[in-house]
Amino acid sequence: MTDKVHLGHRARKRFGQNFLTDDYIIGEIVNAISPDDQHVMVEIGPGLGALTFPVLAEVQRLNVVELDKDLVERFEEDQLLTRRLNVYQADAMKFDFSQLITNEQKMKLFGNLPYNISTPLLFHLFEFCDQISDMHFMLQKEVVDRMCANPGSKAFGKLSVMTQYYCDAETVVTVDPACFTPAPKVVSAVVRLTPKAKRAEVDTKMLERVAAAAFNQRRKTIRNSLKELINEEEMLSLSIDPKARAEALSLAQFIQIAQFISQK
Repeated sequence: MTDKVHLGHRARKRFGQNFLTDDYIIGEIVNAISPDDQHVMVEIGPGLGALTFPVLAEVQRLNVVELDKDLVERFEEDQLLTRRLNVYQADAMKFDFSQLITNEQKMKLFGNLPYNISTPLLFHLFEFCDQISDMHFMLQKEVVDRMCANPGSKAFGKLSVMTQYYCDAETVVTVDPACFTPAPKVVSAVVRLTPKAKRAEVDTKMLERVAAAAFNQRRKTIRNSLKELINEEEMLSLSIDPKARAEALSLAQFIQIAQFISQK
């Protein structure tokens, strides 16, 4: 069990804690984040500070949101640190990130997200997209692949549709399990998410509902998987092939379907 203890802190399974310890990878991630004082810098889940300290070396002030009370206490015990660090002991999935905005500066968010809550947390963060400049998150590589997937690929799914509606997504670096303590059982990757300046007007709840219905039965044609929401004639009126499978549709077509259903 000793491999689960790092810098005197035992990793907690319920918080999905795996601490990044590889200096080269840490440097690559910090370079990608490109910390500056022109943005409100926000770290989610700072853990033991693997990214916190190198980022703090480049900015005057950093906000961190951490759920684990023991880790929060570690930061708060350092008087010099607390002058430059705003620590929020909170659940990031319920946290109102807009409260961190000052002087209308946009946020740069980053962090090593707990893999067990990554998808719902991303959906929560998308709600603040208009106030965000960019986001860099360490996630399970499989999740990053899905976020960045193109239509027509097996990885393309609901997460691809929703991520790409809000943001441009790209993989920045792949991270081996050996770079963590304890080592996770999966390969990780860092994704860069850049919120789009303009997005199509659509009810996002409906878009999510359409994508969920389509990909929950991805082996079926959309004529069957979406029949509760839109019929074959209506699909044809939108120049969408009812015999197509969900992964064959583009983001624009998913938006088109959601807009049509909302207007019925």
